[in-house]
Amino acid sequence: MTDDDTRLKAIAALVGLRSGIGEEYVSELLGEVTPDRFTVPAEGNAAEIGLSVLQQVSEPLNALVNGFILAFEVVADAYEETAPETSVEEILQALALRIASEPG
Repeated sequence: MTDDDTRLKAIAALVGLRSGIGEEYVSELLGEVTPDRFTVPAEGNAAEIGLSVLQQVSEPLNALVNGFILAFEVVADAYEETAPETSVEEILQALALRIASEPG
C-alpha cells in the first residue's frame, strides 16, 4: 500500500464517521493500513528485530496521520473562508482546555 493509499483511507475514515457509516467499518478501514506480516532479519538480535517491526508499523501510521492532517487543513481553510466569528485556532484552544480540565 502506498502513502497516498493510506492518506486516502484516513480521509475515507473521516468521511465515514461524519456520514454515520459506523465505527466498526472505520476501524476495519484503518486496520487495513497496518501490516499483518513483518520482515525481520533472520540473524538479528532482539533490538534489530524490534527496530525492523517498529519501522514497518510506523511508516503506514505516519502516512495515516499525514492524511488526517491534510484533511484537517483543507476543512479548516474552507471553514475560515466563510469568515467565521471564531477562528480554527480558538476552537482548538478551547478543545485543548476542555480536555486538560477533564479528570483522567
